[in-house]
Amino acid sequence: MGNELICVGLTTLDIVARPVEVLPEDGLALIEEVAVAPAGTAAGSAYIAATLGVRAALASQVGSDATGRTVKGLLEAQGVDTHLLAVHPSMPTSTTLILVRPSGARSRLHALGASRAMTIGAAVDEAVRSARFVHYAAIGGLHTNGGPGREFLARARAAGATITCDLISPGADAAEELARLLPYVDYFMPNASEALALSGADTLERAAERFIALGARCCILKDGAAGSLFVKDSIVERIPAHDIVPVDTTSCGDSYCAGFIAARLKGADEIGACRFATAVAALVAQGPGTLGKLKSFEDAENYRKTAPLRRA
Repeated sequence: MGNELICVGLTTLDIVARPVEVLPEDGLALIEEVAVAPAGTAAGSAYIAATLGVRAALASQVGSDATGRTVKGLLEAQGVDTHLLAVHPSMPTSTTLILVRPSGARSRLHALGASRAMTIGAAVDEAVRSARFVHYAAIGGLHTNGGPGREFLARARAAGATITCDLISPGADAAEELARLLPYVDYFMPNASEALALSGADTLERAAERFIALGARCCILKDGAAGSLFVKDSIVERIPAHDIVPVDTTSCGDSYCAGFIAARLKGADEIGACRFATAVAALVAQGPGTLGKLKSFEDAENYRKTAPLRRA
């Protein structure tokens, strides 16, 4: 049985420590917990999607170091297909240390690694022929921007896949890359600050309009505690966030993307999938690490139905 979803892009190992009030200059400070999990725009989304019952594969790259073996093992234990996960012989695995303060604010220390230098090879091209969704989250990669992404997405769409798209980072050439890719994207899903920066617009609605003018069929803009904005054709709808006290919001954007895809695969309509994705992100935000408090699709669906929403 083939994979329903292939995620292409960034893979890191996240190490989350909380709560961190101060960093001791010399000596030891005790904290409550440390969480270790695969993360990144591709690996995080694949990891969460697999937790939601999606048959997911990851197309990315790790190093041949112990960190890379840890990431691969954690992904496989959760059910992610890693046969498209390349191993670089000399570069280390991308890793992020995340220090979460009692207020929920975060400090992040990131070591660039093998994932940044990933490429899209023949095996990935072949795999997308049977995938129902391709989550392209490689904008910002060293060898993907200006590279094979456009042709890859064109082949994926021609094979019948639905294309979702997110960003590693809105770098200097991201706007140019979007102009190349968006004609092949069904759902463009950046966060609000990325959307405003890349579009030059003064509102999220206008930002979405500009991305759609570039070719995206739909924009879903993730806006943190303000929820998300769905824009397609003549439909402009705000989806409110759940009323939560966040613990670690690091993977919320990736979890929203994974939740949306999982719900669509289960037959939800677009707005319904956004509401489910909102519940997934809320569960992830309430615990440390990539999964937070997320356990299963059924768990997230029950949360969607019962948990209170923020007032507009």
